[in-house]
Amino acid sequence: MIRKAFLMKVYPDKHEEYEQKHNEIWPEMVGELKRHGASNYSIFLDKKTSTLFGYVEIEDEETWNRMSMTEVNQKWWAYMQPLMETNPDRSPVSIPLQEVFHMD
Repeated sequence: MIRKAFLMKVYPDKHEEYEQKHNEIWPEMVGELKRHGASNYSIFLDKKTSTLFGYVEIEDEETWNRMSMTEVNQKWWAYMQPLMETNPDRSPVSIPLQEVFHMD
């Protein structure tokens, strides 16, 4: 199991909409995440800075990286694009974080 953490940005006036869309996440999106080895996935919001902190556990990098190419993931990115900072391909601007400590 690989632990991944990352930062993203949601627009300040879109906090509630971002949370609502995740509360109503599409079942097919959840299924595809699981098929691509994701588990224990959480996203936290710092309302003061509009920074999102994401954490996910994955089985392996190669399988996880294929998730971005799925049809449902591409649709999700388009769906979320108006709410957050994104790259030209509509993927969220995401800053990976280096793990410096872990305790089981």
